[in-house]
Amino acid sequence: MYTYNAMMGVSAAVAIGSGASLYYLNKNSAHANMEAEGLHPANHPFPQKSLFGTFDHASIRRGFLVFKDVCAACHSLDLVHWRNLVDVAYTEEEVREMAAEYQYTDGPDDEGQMFERPGKLTDPIPRPYANEEAARAANAGALPPDLSLITKARHGGVDYIYSLLTGYCDPPAGVEIREGLNYNPYFPGGAIAMAQNIFDGVVEFEDGTPNTASQITKDVVTFLNWTAEPELDDRKKIGVKALLLFSSLTLIALWIKRNRWQTLKTRKVVFNSPKNWENKGSKINKN
Repeated sequence: MYTYNAMMGVSAAVAIGSGASLYYLNKNSAHANMEAEGLHPANHPFPQKSLFGTFDHASIRRGFLVFKDVCAACHSLDLVHWRNLVDVAYTEEEVREMAAEYQYTDGPDDEGQMFERPGKLTDPIPRPYANEEAARAANAGALPPDLSLITKARHGGVDYIYSLLTGYCDPPAGVEIREGLNYNPYFPGGAIAMAQNIFDGVVEFEDGTPNTASQITKDVVTFLNWTAEPELDDRKKIGVKALLLFSSLTLIALWIKRNRWQTLKTRKVVFNSPKNWENKGSKINKN
């Protein structure tokens, strides 16, 4: 009996182990359609990805500088207004000065005419193109996506965006890329219209942070993650408070349950027969 049970246990363990091994090998092997899907991005150690991790706000500040100097030439940020940057990466005065560097069309005035004015805190981050047609015309027919929610709109999130921006390389032997496109193994199909724009020294950081391509990419990806999830820090703070609250309530509930029900669970019921019960029973039987 014990031998049979042991054999069954070993067989089950071998079956489970084999299945797990096949799953792992299949998950980590190259597929025939990997070129169409793009390479799976590596897991990068962004602090905000951890359970209780929050944004590096110095990185958000540097990332906005990268966006403004590099990305804003083609990409919009429609869901972000100047006021959203206040007390996140800049002071109110700094944001007012940056907004005032741009001219916005407003109006009409008292004479019914539109006019230009300096930007204000309530204005959105300016678009690089007036409309979609102008954007396509300037980019050989390709439409640069809005980056407000890009880290949530792409599978892999910040890992994918980071890998994409740092993944440009020469195409392998036998792979031909159409003129006007660039090879990037992380992009589905391998051919992307966006050229590589981030290199060592492409921007200068005011805080002295080394301006390597990897650092620049890390900062702009952190900024784009913040634009997609500006509530992340507050959400995690509330989550910690909720865990503490409900943990305390659970302990209190267990204590109340134990003390309220212990009298019932520890109660012992004993039946004591009345005096002379046996004598009365015998008399009844005789009658």
